[in-house]
Amino acid sequence: MIRAAFTLALALSTASAARAGDVLGLWKTPGNGGLVRIEPCGEEICGRAVDSDPAPANPDQTGAHAPDSDPRGRTAEGELILKVRPLGADRWGAGWVYNPRDGAHYHATVRLESPTRLKLTGCLFPPLCRSQIWTRSDGS
Repeated sequence: MIRAAFTLALALSTASAARAGDVLGLWKTPGNGGLVRIEPCGEEICGRAVDSDPAPANPDQTGAHAPDSDPRGRTAEGELILKVRPLGADRWGAGWVYNPRDGAHYHATVRLESPTRLKLTGCLFPPLCRSQIWTRSDGS
């Protein structure tokens, strides 16, 4: 009995890790042509800005709109913009997303809709939410 429970727990944790791996990689954001690399960070997943449309014209772009002084003076490249923890199969949440356009952090949920589509929802507080679809980049 204990052996069966252990085997089941191991199988479930392996399946969960495999699903988390499906979300890792490079994702295109809509509109501005930004790229975000999703990577593991402990038991959570994190997203870092890799590139954005304005970056080639202004490689020293910073989070100048941020209400706190922490992001000011740093370049957007490499900026941690997403941190969420697993909630279930292909779902993450209980974390935040940073919007460099307004300098605000929002409550975030992420759902892998398909191997090439990721739905990110940021909320000031429900129902004040906005969602967008990110698509997997060929450079993943």
